[in-house]
Amino acid sequence: MNRKSFLKRTALATAGISLLDWMKPSEAEAFQFHLNRLEGKEPQQVASDEDFWHFIRQQYTTSPNIINLNNGGVSPQPKPVQEAHIRNYQYCNEAPSYYMWRILDQGREPLRERIAKLAGVSPLEIAINRNTTEGLNTIIFGLNLKAGDEVVLCKYDYPNMMNAWKQREKRDGIKLNWVDLQLPEENDEAIIKKYEAAITPRTKIVHVTHMINWTGQVLPARKIADMAHKKGCEVIVDGSHSFAHLTYSITDLDCDYYATSLHKWLCAPFGTGFMFIKKDKIKNVWALLSAPIPDADNIGKFEAIGTRSFAAEMAIGNAIDFQLLIGNERKEARLRYLKNYWCEKVKHLPKVKLYTSLQPAYSCAIATIGIDGIKGGELSNALFEKAKIHTTGIEHEAVNGARITPHVYTTTEDLDKLIDTIKTIL
Repeated sequence: MNRKSFLKRTALATAGISLLDWMKPSEAEAFQFHLNRLEGKEPQQVASDEDFWHFIRQQYTTSPNIINLNNGGVSPQPKPVQEAHIRNYQYCNEAPSYYMWRILDQGREPLRERIAKLAGVSPLEIAINRNTTEGLNTIIFGLNLKAGDEVVLCKYDYPNMMNAWKQREKRDGIKLNWVDLQLPEENDEAIIKKYEAAITPRTKIVHVTHMINWTGQVLPARKIADMAHKKGCEVIVDGSHSFAHLTYSITDLDCDYYATSLHKWLCAPFGTGFMFIKKDKIKNVWALLSAPIPDADNIGKFEAIGTRSFAAEMAIGNAIDFQLLIGNERKEARLRYLKNYWCEKVKHLPKVKLYTSLQPAYSCAIATIGIDGIKGGELSNALFEKAKIHTTGIEHEAVNGARITPHVYTTTEDLDKLIDTIKTIL
């Protein structure tokens, strides 16, 4: 397309122009054919429709030589998202300050509205940033806490968040109360009691990881939030692995603060994410960087980070379109189907330990497998050496295994090879 047409579409893409309009006609026609064919089917029926998911695989530029089962680290983007990012990037390089600040940045507010709609909150509560760490660290370092105030967190929270809290402990004299879990956990009340037991009259914040990165354990975030609020605490939710993976809105969690990365399960460009703060809480969080009014009640104060990747941010809209074309419920059902597909075939093998529940309420795509006598890093290396299956080794607290994370482009043939390789290692 010519420059004028491209710039017009770029300005409107984040406001909801159909992704099918960006795709090649043959691919758009095929996508529409599958969507028509699947209309009226339950998500669980679509989860095993291999024709549809093979078509989805074709929308990714997957390696023919490596089976990537570490999508929990960072996920690839489908071709329409890659192409939008590249087009944005090329035009920015023709006259950077003009195309970035005067053209692409015009899509920021429409994009904010689209993210907010997907998340189920107000655009006035959404700050676009680069990842979960940036969002949650902004909150953690921006909260008005003083020496003696207490924070409840878990030994299985993400390291960057635990380290941020430890820094505040060292710098400001706050006290950290740690929750321990026996993964997998499969009882809401037992989990809630562990968090409740860590709360004292001095507790100000309860930090909850919605889906634990080490094993894929899903925590009852809403129930924990309800309990914490009754005790006068505010609640932070780490949604890094649950957003665009599980089907929910942030309002369902009733948390005060939240952040996620969009380059994981939404498959947006690398280095994209957002932070949510309830409107009436914004004024209580100091901007981490150079906002002109760091204690303002405007969410925009958190976006004063200088030059950013406009090309990447504006392609988030295309990733949202791709997510919605597949359908949130269909995607979640497929991801859980893939996890169960391989787990069911190895869970009874000798020396195998699953650190992940197979109950729908407590897991989805991510699962971690351990083998007696083999360290997690060694198991991950063996999978790659024997079959070029890329995973990540987990050796944290009581978890010792390899984390397996498929995505929508993963096939059952990929997982059959995983199963065979696990048997070979055994």
